[in-house]
Formats: sequence, C-alpha cells, structure tokens
Amino acid sequence: MADLIKELVNGVVDAALKEVLKKTGVRKASTKRTRRKTTTGKKASGGLLGDIIEAVLKPEKTPAKRPRKQVSRRRTAASRSRQRAG
Repeated sequence: MADLIKELVNGVVDAALKEVLKKTGVRKASTKRTRRKTTTGKKASGGLLGDIIEAVLKPEKTPAKRPRKQVSRRRTAASRSRQRAG
C-alpha cells in the first residue's frame, strides 16, 4: 500500500514539474547539434519562477582563478640600511 501511494505521488510530482517547466519556458541543456540549428541567440525567458527553477536545476559554475605569480621585489637602499641598523 505504501509503495502504491509513493509511486502515485512520484508520478504526480514528475508530471507537475514537467508541466511547470514547459509553461515557464525553461529549456533543457541543448546539444551541439541543436545549438547549431538555432539562429537566434535569445534566451527563453520564463519569468521569476523560471529563473528560480533554472537556478535550482543548474547551478552556475564560476571558473577557477589561477594563483598569482609571485614577483620578487628588490629592496630599496633605505630599507636595507634600516634592516642592518635594527
């Protein structure tokens, strides 16, 4: 009985999610072939709800920053004499 209810709830949730995604205009990840076919570069706008769902489904990835190169700096004459005196 519990399995039947669980299966029913999962089916309803899946159907509702598909319907919401279809109505909000959120697109699935496109393949290389479908990207090549489309000529317009406009993103389908699904409004606030579409943005929220899209953010949940596909979090943005920021590219990792490279570590900065370490630059050796020459000490000034004043700082060297200060080091010697101190």
